[in-house]
Amino acid sequence: MFVDEIKIRVEAGNGGDGCTSFRREKYVPMGGPDGGNGGRGANIVFQVDESLKTLVDLSYKKIIKGDKGINGKGANKYGANASDIIIKVPVGTTISDLDSNKVLADLIKNGEEFIVAHGGRGGRGNKAFATHDNPAPKFSEKGEPGETKNLKVELKILADVGLIGMPSVGKSSLLALISASKPKIAAYHFTTLSPNLGMVRLRDYRAFVMADLPGLIAGASEGVGLGTTFLKHAERTKILAHVIDMGAIEGRKPWEDYEIIREEISKYDEKLASKQEVIVANKMDLPEASDNLKQFQAKYPDKIIMPISVANNTGIDALLTMLADLLDKIPPEDLYNLTAEEVKYTFADNVPFTIHKEDNVWVVEGEQIEKLFKMTRFEEDEAVLRFSRKLKGMGLDDELERLGAKPGDEVQILDYIFEFKS
Repeated sequence: MFVDEIKIRVEAGNGGDGCTSFRREKYVPMGGPDGGNGGRGANIVFQVDESLKTLVDLSYKKIIKGDKGINGKGANKYGANASDIIIKVPVGTTISDLDSNKVLADLIKNGEEFIVAHGGRGGRGNKAFATHDNPAPKFSEKGEPGETKNLKVELKILADVGLIGMPSVGKSSLLALISASKPKIAAYHFTTLSPNLGMVRLRDYRAFVMADLPGLIAGASEGVGLGTTFLKHAERTKILAHVIDMGAIEGRKPWEDYEIIREEISKYDEKLASKQEVIVANKMDLPEASDNLKQFQAKYPDKIIMPISVANNTGIDALLTMLADLLDKIPPEDLYNLTAEEVKYTFADNVPFTIHKEDNVWVVEGEQIEKLFKMTRFEEDEAVLRFSRKLKGMGLDDELERLGAKPGDEVQILDYIFEFKS
């Protein structure tokens, strides 16, 4: 089964908890802190495997969770890191964050890896907090929460040349003739329900990948028929080989077919519409094909038009040589041109928190504060004091006072409510 788009939730592992411990030996009455740090939680990693051709295996999973890191122990024993979760995907997989609508990664090389959700770092043991002023801290950290993301995973096939055109114009037959691909072929619309790839090899030893893409109809850019399913896979191609039924076997005018599809491509993506295009005038063996070709050439004198007949195997060598020559001149192009800034995940405007009042309770929200809260052991007095100092350092006390909070007011962080003390 060909699956080229799925939605999935990934939850990286939390970090292991740090340990609060002191060295206790018979002849060491003043043993210092020896609590070890926790280990890192499991990352969620996407890895390209060129043997895969579909996302079908991933489609059965709705949530993927990573393991928590191992907790630290006394005697300076650090917890082990959790093993990463490796998710294998085909070449040409694009990963987007559904919440931010950002493209996170475009994976186009075999073996390429991308950490889509980072595991939380291990919490620090009490030894890590020892200072000159406080040589024996009685607190440690819990592990940092792992990242959680809602993702859209899409497969956009890699091909040098994409065969486009109305249904039943001969795209699958052409691919079968010139490559080792064996697409399903029949005389009815939408036989091709998923892209077929074929490796084309020329006599001069040049080679390129050609894709037979599902047929288009009017309204395809809005999803009619196989619409956007086709258009998505055309995005990566360097050349659009527009196959036209020049014999007009189904009663349509060849130039009308061409105009319909050009309009749909332009509506979908102007960048796609600007790609190098070649008109493949197929079915030249039919009686009306020559006259139709002359009219087509008169309407589009600036287009590259290659007359062929798949049925008679004529014009094929000239077409393939011309495509290979064009490909030699087209430089490689990144589909998304991602930069480090675009994929970097930060809290909005780097503001550490937001505050709003709800039923007389001051509700504080923010990634940094919520993370600090989850990593604090509130059963340890020194940890609570550290938590308070951190909040004050972030400016939370000052902001609450500015908004009108009074001592004794209730302040909520996540599901917990505290009393405000200025």
